[in-house]
Amino acid sequence: MPSKISIRIDGELVHARLGQTILEVAAENNKPIPSLCSMKGLRPVGACRLCLVQVEGLGRMLPACTTPVQDGMSVTTDNAKLRGYRQMIIELLLAERNHVCAVCVANGHCELQTAAAKLGVMNTRYAYRYPNHKVDLSHSRFTLDHNRCILCSRCVRACAEVEGAHVWEIGGRGIGSLLVCELNRTWGESKHCTACGKCVQSCPTGALAEKGFAVEEMTKKPEPVSRIAAFREVRP
Repeated sequence: MPSKISIRIDGELVHARLGQTILEVAAENNKPIPSLCSMKGLRPVGACRLCLVQVEGLGRMLPACTTPVQDGMSVTTDNAKLRGYRQMIIELLLAERNHVCAVCVANGHCELQTAAAKLGVMNTRYAYRYPNHKVDLSHSRFTLDHNRCILCSRCVRACAEVEGAHVWEIGGRGIGSLLVCELNRTWGESKHCTACGKCVQSCPTGALAEKGFAVEEMTKKPEPVSRIAAFREVRP
């Protein structure tokens, strides 16, 4: 079986390698697909569903981050239907928690905010839930604000797969799900946190932040985390 295959993305014939996902191939060919849970170097989980695409011959949309390419596959990454679904996903995320950008430390440097702007989401059709979520300030260096969390699990995967500390997990079910630290300890009580900051830098919003930054100052740098993960993959 050949390791190199050909697929079509938005009508353009491109080359790919077996084992790659649609999201990876699209990125390599300058056809970016929006995503909030995907991050280079971390295991894809398809949590946010923002990267939904259409594959010719299938009656349903598929998440590009977890769907492997197949020879001869024809993928559509952008049309009115897909944009409508992506707008709906952004609106639901905004309505689920308390995303008040004006007073968020990540204002101007937030991937959720950027995705909403690119998709033209200025408000939401859904009623805001206004959950009463607390802010965990117990850690000496970092903060956790559940109001900004979109449950993308990038912090969970960065801590487990790159740092190997396994501090974070998603607890609860459905709308009651929350990011939890070591069986519901406060972050400051964690027995295994190394204070490396990989989870903070992986977070796409202001949910995880470093203390000492004012509004619009918290710029995340996930690239070093991705480089560490990539180095471990190629290391003999």
